This record gives sequence, structure tokens and C-alpha cells, in this order.
Amino acid sequence: MKKINLDDLEQLLACDDLKSLKGNLVKIKTRVENFSPASPTINITLNSKTEIINSEYLLNEIEQIINTYTLERSKYYLKRLIKSIKEEKKGKINDLNLNRWKEYNDILTDSLWVLKKRDRSGEHKASYWGNFIPQIPNQLLRRFTKKGEWVLDAFLGNGTTLIESKRLERNGIGIELLGNIAASAKKLVEKEKSEKKEVVTEIINADSSELDYKKELQRIGIKSVQFLIMHPPYWDIIKFSKKENDLSNAKTIGKFLQLFGKIVDKTYPLLDKGRYFALVIGDKYSKGEWIPLGFYTMQEVLKRGYKLKSVIVKNFDETKGKMSQKELWRYRALAGGFYIFKHEYIFLFRK
Repeated sequence: MKKINLDDLEQLLACDDLKSLKGNLVKIKTRVENFSPASPTINITLNSKTEIINSEYLLNEIEQIINTYTLERSKYYLKRLIKSIKEEKKGKINDLNLNRWKEYNDILTDSLWVLKKRDRSGEHKASYWGNFIPQIPNQLLRRFTKKGEWVLDAFLGNGTTLIESKRLERNGIGIELLGNIAASAKKLVEKEKSEKKEVVTEIINADSSELDYKKELQRIGIKSVQFLIMHPPYWDIIKFSKKENDLSNAKTIGKFLQLFGKIVDKTYPLLDKGRYFALVIGDKYSKGEWIPLGFYTMQEVLKRGYKLKSVIVKNFDETKGKMSQKELWRYRALAGGFYIFKHEYIFLFRK
């Protein structure tokens, strides 16, 4: 079994010689290196308990101790490593162990997200025009929710958020206006595997601006949700249906914002105080003018009393509308005096 004993590290605290301490650490490091090619994690045992730890994280921490110049500094780092293994320090709104914060090197904390490839694993499909990439809800749910908490997506689309919720053992509710898309999302979410059968996913085919949310939550058996996410249409860039209450059919920007604001109003009471709301949206270009749709919708949310915590800019390389037309759009940009869209926003709010 790929494991080491925590006693091996704790005994080194009794060393009164820097060379001896480093020599023993090199031996432990070699053992971990021999394990790590076959497995990204390693088991560390303490009495009858076993802690699973990331091999790369452990190796980096040991390397830092080996590279110190004084016995005092070596023992300081060694104590910190032992503490990170023995003690757990969880955040108030997530399951991250802050004593091992270096272990989460795949979690983004910068406001510029450059994501090269779409996650197509499991039931994630890229066929639905306008759905966001799975990495967005994955990053947000890991940062701002705990296992077993409730997530509400008011513009579900093909189910990306609920697939990620299920994978991460969060309960999810998705609202989708179009019946055929809701049915498609339901099939995908049901097919997605989850380690825990207790995870609940609810897909509701309804108008997010008219739904009786309180009644639906009572039916499900909960009073509130702990995370709210919205990825509305980017106004009329993509016409998703011919329905009058579809935001993509709004006649004016004012009407679009009115409908969007109504949904923000209806969902505001559902979110627990101190919890987070993420809005994913981009801008549009119309009749020679850049329409800052993202910032217009951001203002609508701020009007409702939310506090803005972050503005994240996420890249995208190609959209279906511009696929295989890079040269044409480059010419249009040069001729028309504008820049081609390569980004969208993730506005992060706190209630």
C-alpha cells in the first residue's frame, strides 16, 4: 500500500542536527517519489486513522524543508506540514481544508480565467448552442458551497450546472423555459454518475420570471438555497425560441433588463444571507456599437442590494456562430474599427 506513517515526520522534530533531519527527509521524499508515478495521492497513517494527501503537495512541502538553511526554520516548516495533515481547517462556505491550501492548485483565484479546452467528460455535451463550459460551475461550486448544500440555476439550459452539482455531491435545482431542452437536461443529469445516492437534482420546466419559487422549495422540502447561478441569454444574439417570455426575444435592451431584473427579484429571498450569486454573461455588438450587456445586468443585480465581490473575465476562442470564420471576422474587425469578442464575464455577488 502506498503510505507513510506520520510518526516518521513527527520523530524528526526531536532532531538536534540539521544534516540528520534533512537526510531523513530525503529518504521519506524518495519513498513518496517512488509511489507518486502510479498514484497522485498517498496515504499517511496516524494511529488507526488514515489521511489521503496529494503527493505533489507533500513533495513540495518536504522539498521546502530540505532547502532551508537553519534547524529552526526547518522545524517551523515541518510543524506546519504535520499540522496540515493532523488538523482540518474548513472555510465557512466550502469544504476546502485551509491548512492544506497549497493542495488546491487547480482552483482559480485570479480574475482572468484562460481555459483552453472544454470539459467533455461524462455527460457534458457541447451540442447545445449557448451553454457555458463545465469548468465554470465546477470552480464556483468548489469555492462557494459544501457537499449536501443546495444550488439553484435559473437558466438551466442543457444541464451543465446540475451535472457538476451531482459530481461534487451538491443538490441542484434547475429552471428551464423550453420543454424539449428541460427533457434533454433531465436525461443527461440522470445518466451522470454520483458516488452518493442521496444527491438530489430537480429540473423544473417553467418561466423563471413567473415561477412560484417558494412553493417549489416547499415541495422539495427546503427553505432556501446556498448558491445561485444564472447564465441568461446574451439578449438576442441567439434566438432560443419564439416564446414572448424568452429573454432572447426581448424587443429592446430595456425590456431584456426588466425581465432579467424580475428573476433577480424572485430569487433574492431564496438565497441565504452571506452566500454567493454568480452571473455569467457577455456583451454584444449591434449596428456598429458595442452593447455592454454584462455591465447593464451587473447594475440590475446591484440595484437589488447584492454586494459585488469580483468581476472575472473568462476567455473563449470560438463560438458556433464564428466557427471556421476567423479570417472573415478579422477582416470585418479591421474594416469596421472594432475588436472581436474573446471574453465573457462572471460577476460574483454576495448577499
